[in-house]
Amino acid sequence: MGKKKILIEFGNKVRELRKDFGISQEELSYKADLHRTYIGMIERAEKNITLINIEKIAKALEIEVSELLKFKK
Repeated sequence: MGKKKILIEFGNKVRELRKDFGISQEELSYKADLHRTYIGMIERAEKNITLINIEKIAKALEIEVSELLKFKK
């Protein structure tokens, strides 16, 4: 999987799960202790997120990290 493609897939997954939970980027950023614009940049595949921040997002969504890495085929 190319670098940009995995960022797109990950960003889409974060957006999908966030919307499924019915929360805004602002609320997710608060729960994950990350900046709101950073969440937007992740969802738009503009940031190459770290493992630490992946874990923060997973905890904020109350899911396992592995759920964030399950992409559609």
